[in-house]
Amino acid sequence: MWASHWSLVDPLNAWFFFVLLKSIRLSRSFPLPTSCSITMSLGITDIAVCLLLFLLYVELRNRRLYKSLPPGPKRLPLIGNILQMPTSLEWEVYAQWGKELNSDMIHLAVGGSTLVIINSLKIANDLLDKRSSIYSDRPALPMIRDLIGWDWMTSALPYGEQLKEQRRLFQRHFAPSNTAVYEDIVVECVHKFLLDILKTPQDFLENTKQLPRGIALSLAYGIKVEGHHDPFVKLAEDAIETFSIAGVPGAFLVDALPILKYVPEFIPGAGFKRKAKEWRKLMLSFRNDSFAEGLSRIKLGHAIPSFTSKCLEELDPKADTKHQTELIRDTSGALYAAVSHTLISSLLTFFVAMLHYPSVMRKAHAELDSVIGSSRLPSFNDRPRTPYITAIVKEVLRWQPAAPQAFPHRLMEDDVYEGYSFPAGTIFIANSWAMLHDEKNYPDPMTFKPERFLNSKGEMNPEICNPSDMAFGYGRRICVGAHIAEAALWLTIASVLSTYDISPPIDDKGNDILPSLVYQSTIVSGPLPFDCNFKPRSKEAEFVIQSAGPRVI
Repeated sequence: MWASHWSLVDPLNAWFFFVLLKSIRLSRSFPLPTSCSITMSLGITDIAVCLLLFLLYVELRNRRLYKSLPPGPKRLPLIGNILQMPTSLEWEVYAQWGKELNSDMIHLAVGGSTLVIINSLKIANDLLDKRSSIYSDRPALPMIRDLIGWDWMTSALPYGEQLKEQRRLFQRHFAPSNTAVYEDIVVECVHKFLLDILKTPQDFLENTKQLPRGIALSLAYGIKVEGHHDPFVKLAEDAIETFSIAGVPGAFLVDALPILKYVPEFIPGAGFKRKAKEWRKLMLSFRNDSFAEGLSRIKLGHAIPSFTSKCLEELDPKADTKHQTELIRDTSGALYAAVSHTLISSLLTFFVAMLHYPSVMRKAHAELDSVIGSSRLPSFNDRPRTPYITAIVKEVLRWQPAAPQAFPHRLMEDDVYEGYSFPAGTIFIANSWAMLHDEKNYPDPMTFKPERFLNSKGEMNPEICNPSDMAFGYGRRICVGAHIAEAALWLTIASVLSTYDISPPIDDKGNDILPSLVYQSTIVSGPLPFDCNFKPRSKEAEFVIQSAGPRVI
């Protein structure tokens, strides 16, 4: 994944090779060039000597470079820290390394690349936000972009015009002030979710996943989800899962050694090439088929208003129609991915928290009963009057963030910060988990405690760091749909707690079966599967759920 900081075509390396070959005294003929080419005859021993000397040169060059970088774990010659890279819960390992080294930044040498982990919000803001003009690129990402083909996905795009076009198009239709374009769809999907839980509480995991998927498909393409086995949901989820797996730093060796992408599929150890080939088919189906279905429904008049339909209505007849259509297609796909997966993770984290901290649920019940009562469901108009529910939303984003580590940023030119010198091509990963569990900002960080965001009067405390500043990315790569995801999370939490009691299953001995707090190590991290019981809080609550929906959007 990481672009190398040295290259055989680097002028210094080329000069080194010339001097090396010229200075070696060989018994064989070794004439120097009289033209642009060099004629040479080398034996295996000679080649080995040249290789060893070059590797020694590289190691010495790396050591000089490392002296100007932040501290890091002890490295091995040439390969650096590649064997020490964590394979699970990377964010916790990076946070621990930072504590051991007493540094908010740690440097890892991965093959020939420079990787810097940021464990501090101040540093993340100083570099990724205030210097975003040079810190907003992406690494090479050979597995995701070159082999699987996600080179159109907003989060994977290099910094340039294609990225800016997608973000402009999205922001034009989903500006934070324009809540009308998404609120009705969110309300409809949340009410359907409440009814699904009432009818099939044993399927709560699948019902929970269907809620964000329904919101995302409706917003992006105008497609209404039809049951748990909707073909477009399955297509999208199967495809995006490949992005989530392949995007984990260190998941595939080809990301550290990009030259491996040229290895033929039949070579032993090239299983990643065959996997990428299969995943590419899924990606193409999701990218093209979902958009085609949206277009078809628009033409037949069966589609609900969506991002796709609105953008198509505004096509500029004087501009390149094909380019505009492809831009809409790709931005729609990115919209689905951004809304669905992060929201699924956050909702499941909310349920995990309620099972482990029932006292929080009781406090939420009290606030909702006082503000809303039992004769209706919460609405977005209730947000300003329910600070404790808002505090729960913030604590869900902080306690177990959906994206524990931000997608990597690539430095586009040399830079200096706090005495450290970073060469162009350095990869920066903001460890959001470490920042959201910083004891200086969030005392007792491992405990789910919404009260931390409230003052003594029970109102929101503006002096507490807002988890949204870390949970949705940084600088010019911040998630443009964060406000939609946060609004949907608020309404779902408020609606569920207004109508349901949530409890864990019980084993044969009468003990609660609580979900594990170990999360999956993927780009979008979520809890392992668990069971959960739902019971309407009253007959009136049950009636309100049945009366609320679903209706045709």
